[in-house]
Amino acid sequence: MDERAEAIEGLYRERYGRFRDVVATITGDRDSARDVVQETFVRAFRSRRAYRGDGTLEAWVWRIALRTAREHLRRSGAANLNGDLPAALPDAERDPALAEALRTLPPKRRMIVFLRYFADLSYAQIAEVCRVSEGTVGATLAQARSALEEELRA
Repeated sequence: MDERAEAIEGLYRERYGRFRDVVATITGDRDSARDVVQETFVRAFRSRRAYRGDGTLEAWVWRIALRTAREHLRRSGAANLNGDLPAALPDAERDPALAEALRTLPPKRRMIVFLRYFADLSYAQIAEVCRVSEGTVGATLAQARSALEEELRA
């Protein structure tokens, strides 16, 4: 097995749960999230030679995951969120107030929140996945925290 294949396999083993949880917020359920994550890693493995080493491997795989999740939504006939993901908290029953507050965030802001706090990505990785600057990530997270605090107080 080549070095990239081993790195992708290692990422799968270490981060599968994070990928599944975030993708479940997009697909709406864990069963389809498992399928999407499996498909994501198959695609990453097959196209591993396309990874040029610009940025992190994990961010590259996250872009594949988000693209795969969007395709899943289109195929399933689910309401396509105009390409803006994710839609809901992975375990909304656990904290319904937080789930509702997250739904009030604009989709792009919500995506950055999910990638930071549910996928546990660094600012640099989020910037890479979303193709924005790290400063934009920081500002977006500050705005999101402020909006969530205000929403949760109400």
